[in-house]
Amino acid sequence: MITIIRKELADYFTSIRCFILFLLVFVASAVALYAAQQGIREVSTESGFIFTGLFTTGTNIPSLITFIALLVPIIGIALGFDAINSERSNGTLNRILSQPIYRDSVINGKFLAGMVTLFIMILTAMLLVGGYGLRMIGVPPAAEEIIRLFIYFVAVIIYGAFWMGLAVLFSILFRSLAISLLCPLAIWILLGNPVFNPYISFIVPAVSNSIGTQLALLRISPYWLFAESTAALLDPMFRGLGILTVSDTTGMLFRPLSLQQSLILVWPQLTAIICLTVIIFAVSYIVFMRQEIRST
Repeated sequence: MITIIRKELADYFTSIRCFILFLLVFVASAVALYAAQQGIREVSTESGFIFTGLFTTGTNIPSLITFIALLVPIIGIALGFDAINSERSNGTLNRILSQPIYRDSVINGKFLAGMVTLFIMILTAMLLVGGYGLRMIGVPPAAEEIIRLFIYFVAVIIYGAFWMGLAVLFSILFRSLAISLLCPLAIWILLGNPVFNPYISFIVPAVSNSIGTQLALLRISPYWLFAESTAALLDPMFRGLGILTVSDTTGMLFRPLSLQQSLILVWPQLTAIICLTVIIFAVSYIVFMRQEIRST
């Protein structure tokens, strides 16, 4: 499997596709840093967390976490949509399997190589914003801020693994590169696009008047689960998940939540994202292991 990972990493980091993705990450980091510079003075100091404001602050320009929520599915789909069918169409898949390489090593190696690439891209974006932002504000991060950012980083990687696993699944099911790309993109536009998801929150109340039913429908979207979990992780002043009315927030004491309280608040969402990722990859693994590989 190590051989497959090295081969895939070499292909990724020497391809124009990976260069474009890295360029998008650098541009998003620069724009997010500019947004933080413009709005960092308006960050509330009640929580005592200024450093995390570099990642969450945005005026008319989106913050870094907004860019990450938009870019991570794109990166995952771009890295996984041709993982298997490109090898099959080029006639190299049967050659690889004719070598003393287990079949599961192929899909595991390709998936892990994509995750390493995603790991490096997101870590680069966070280090760029954190490093330059630290020089800008001159306030070192507290220990709790570092822990919250680390948990957020892990959640981002798991979220990206879901979309990459989905793209790999379609690359196994379909031989056409166009179809294997369009299918996960269509799902992302409907369920995982932060631009489209706010409109879902206006449509769902028309289906049911029950708050519980509305939240259950909204949480079908992977993006909604991810947005709920990251909002509470990076903003200790965050109150409530889902749909809140004015009466719900009346009488609330707006004090920062501790790290333990934030984790208790977002644990169901994080568990759901992990379960979805495991299910998607398990289905991809089973389908690939049972699929017949022919030379033509």
